[in-house]
Amino acid sequence: MVSLKPLFAACLCFGSIVVAAQTPPVAAPPPSIVRAGFIYPDTAKPTPECHATTIVDLPDGTQMASWFGGKHEKNPDVVIWTAHYQQRVWSEPVQVANGIQYTAPGSVVKRYPCWNPVLFQPKNGPLLLFYKVGASPDTWWGMLITSSDNGKTWSEPRRLPEGILGPIKNKPVLLPNGDLLCPTSSEHDGWRVYFELTPDLGRTWFRTGSLNDGMALGAIQPSILMEPEGRLVALGRSRQGNLWEASSTNQGRSWSAIALNGLPNPNSGTDAVTLNDGRHLLVFNDSSTNRTPLTVAMKAPATDWKRVLTLEDQPGEYSYPAIIQAADGMVHITYTWKRLLVKHVVVDPAKL
Repeated sequence: MVSLKPLFAACLCFGSIVVAAQTPPVAAPPPSIVRAGFIYPDTAKPTPECHATTIVDLPDGTQMASWFGGKHEKNPDVVIWTAHYQQRVWSEPVQVANGIQYTAPGSVVKRYPCWNPVLFQPKNGPLLLFYKVGASPDTWWGMLITSSDNGKTWSEPRRLPEGILGPIKNKPVLLPNGDLLCPTSSEHDGWRVYFELTPDLGRTWFRTGSLNDGMALGAIQPSILMEPEGRLVALGRSRQGNLWEASSTNQGRSWSAIALNGLPNPNSGTDAVTLNDGRHLLVFNDSSTNRTPLTVAMKAPATDWKRVLTLEDQPGEYSYPAIIQAADGMVHITYTWKRLLVKHVVVDPAKL
């Protein structure tokens, strides 16, 4: 083993005075962080830029993440990538979907960028990967691929029905009646929040009305939390410098009016999850102007949000998080790190 001591203890001698070069101490991670690292190293980036992560817990006890990546956001070469997390190691990223359009086999008409993948594993059924294709968020359309082998192989892409986008950024939730409730929003006529429900994993759909007019209050990208007695709470990103919230008491068929909840938001994506013990966790940029810091807040029923963990606080962009709780109880968070890398953090919620 090569000693590192000579690298950090170089001395300058001036007469009888010896001055040793000091290295600043490295702060230990908070006790709640079990592991933290990147899905792939900077030296092996599959694309120059990446964004919009999603993560899912699989039946075999592993996890899968997905994101979009290419030259830059909106570029036609942007595609959907995935990687598996097994035995604390991430697999090499693979491309699973692109925006190439066909009218006949082998006849390429045009290529569009891909956007915002969303992974979801139903209790009974194949793994679902929703994503969007189109030149921009005001013209994109919803797509779906499925996998019956934990994401090793995928079905042919299927376009969702006209007017249906699927979950726009954050994961859906499975309701007690078997419906999949998808948090959705649109950007072509102001920023409007609404919800889509499918009783058969994407074959047929029902869409709610918009919760806001998109003008006086512009809101998009909901997450869904499960409260006691079946009450649902949605919250997400707005143009008003704060997060918004709304609630439903009829399994997402109708919702209260959107209201700002006082937590800052710099017009950036968030995500949230309800833990097995009933607590809620929220990952958001704790600023009204910048996509840093990236913070985790916690809320028990009938209490206010409390900041419990800082994931990033240095200059730069740390954004578009995704958060889940795995079968073993650990919480997994992924997010965009400066648009260059995908970071993954494992948190023990018992230590928050």
